[in-house]
Amino acid sequence: MEEHTLDGGAVNEVVRVGATVRRTPSPRSPYVRSLLTLFEHHRWPGAPRFLGTDERGREMLGYIEGRAAVTPEEQTAARTDAALVRIARLVREFHDLTHATPLAGDRDVVCHNDLAPKNTVYDGGWRPRAFIDWDLAAPGERVQDVAHMCWQYLDLGPGVTDVPEAARRIGLIREAYGVDRLDGLVDTILWWQDRCWRGIAAGAERGDAAMVRLWERGVVEDVRAAHDWVAAHRRELG
Repeated sequence: MEEHTLDGGAVNEVVRVGATVRRTPSPRSPYVRSLLTLFEHHRWPGAPRFLGTDERGREMLGYIEGRAAVTPEEQTAARTDAALVRIARLVREFHDLTHATPLAGDRDVVCHNDLAPKNTVYDGGWRPRAFIDWDLAAPGERVQDVAHMCWQYLDLGPGVTDVPEAARRIGLIREAYGVDRLDGLVDTILWWQDRCWRGIAAGAERGDAAMVRLWERGVVEDVRAAHDWVAAHRRELG
């Protein structure tokens, strides 16, 4: 059966084969498989189903019909209030499903840790359906995913021209997620941005091919600029 490379894979190549998605397993694959199995057990529709491995040892996941928001134009189209509310509610759902489970360990929940438009499957009207690319999922605190969500889905950085509107949308996400205690949200956005650029820089210095590609694309400079912008507007955003 013919294979088609899917857009959005910055680190791993992902291909579609019929109604499945195939990808090379990672060291975190056993954990992610357990997480996806938990979601399937609860019939939660917001993640792919793990279907096993193929003859080449690649993971097989169920293909979710729709499209990710990869280009700047697609991400702008997907940045509606209704979409942000839906995303926040989906995140709350999987956080609640993982709360107090062995997968969360001694933390509150399991976090996706890479929530972004490129890792979200939307329908034709840009309504969010599911999250993909769970490779970085790990035990964590709710505010970590909510902060990453605010950074990525609102594209917080020097390209923002309306700070009050960005602050309103952060409030919209908080309200839709529905937990009163999300202390340190803006500080956690800054923590993510600092962690991101430093991680890419360190990986590129080690010679990690994926991190080198991100470095060469100017991602480190972009993330540092976003960090500086959020820091400069911390009071208005929080």
